[in-house]
Amino acid sequence: MDLSNLTKTLIKLPSPTGSEHAVVEFLREYLETAGLEVQLQEVNHGRANIYARVGEPEVVLSTHTDTVPPELPFGEDEKFIYGRGACDAKGIIAAQIKAAEKLCAAGVRNFGLLFVVGEERGSDGAIAANTIPNRCRFLINGEPTENKLALGSKGALRVEVTTRGRAAHSAYPQQGESAIEKLLDVLADIRALSLPAHQTLGRTTCNIGTIAGGIQANVIPDFAKAELMFRIVGDAAVIKNMLAQTVRSRAELHYAFECEPVLLETLEGFEITVVAFTTDIPLLPNWGKPFLLGPGSILDAHTPHERIARQELAEAVELYFQLTKKLLKR
Repeated sequence: MDLSNLTKTLIKLPSPTGSEHAVVEFLREYLETAGLEVQLQEVNHGRANIYARVGEPEVVLSTHTDTVPPELPFGEDEKFIYGRGACDAKGIIAAQIKAAEKLCAAGVRNFGLLFVVGEERGSDGAIAANTIPNRCRFLINGEPTENKLALGSKGALRVEVTTRGRAAHSAYPQQGESAIEKLLDVLADIRALSLPAHQTLGRTTCNIGTIAGGIQANVIPDFAKAELMFRIVGDAAVIKNMLAQTVRSRAELHYAFECEPVLLETLEGFEITVVAFTTDIPLLPNWGKPFLLGPGSILDAHTPHERIARQELAEAVELYFQLTKKLLKR
């Protein structure tokens, strides 16, 4: 199967976080047929990571099999392939597999492929994969970086902010206490915070991703909750302390996920960039020194027009091939 058809096949296999089985099973069969030694690692609820190797890997190419919902109609034209996962990260999987096939054809050994579940929410696949015994010295993680080596990536901190009030008839608001109004006040104060910055990674950012509360318009709401995602550039504890001082006793804070930012290496001959998104890299420290590179633009990921350029896919195969060879010679 050529690069284009492999990418299209992967895109057409839905794999939203938690339901990656179909694409994992396809990859298992494909990689075994290609002659790689394949190991499935169960994560939970029948979900599995896939680790394929040639020899004893010192370099591993890795990315994730899950995608964000909703699914998108598949499409293609002369320049692009469209669909959910096109650039995040089905196209990357295809490029890494084709690079692996090219390495095998060139007689290269001691490299592997690691495809994990759950990256889009919680990274439970990466947490499990970090326990796989290995002698790997370098990890090449694949995310959409427009085929440039990333100097660094921001970390992430996801927090749920919950407020509680007292229900009452809306005609008599003095008899109740609005949890939604409390939450709005807290969120306004959080938005006004001066968040930390980093010389390379830029500023910490905050996105209020979801808000929920109340039961209907004629009832004073006694419960409200918002989910926030911080893209952090330093120690997560700093942000947690800022939130605690800002919120005080007005709301409850529950931290659902966190990972620290990472600063990465570059190699001569590769273009460089800095990315604001978070990857599985901080959760895979046992896989060696990390590098981050992949085809596609993060601006297309998670959008209704997600796509990958055919030319970038082809270039990525060569970049993964060359980067793996360089690192094996170190």
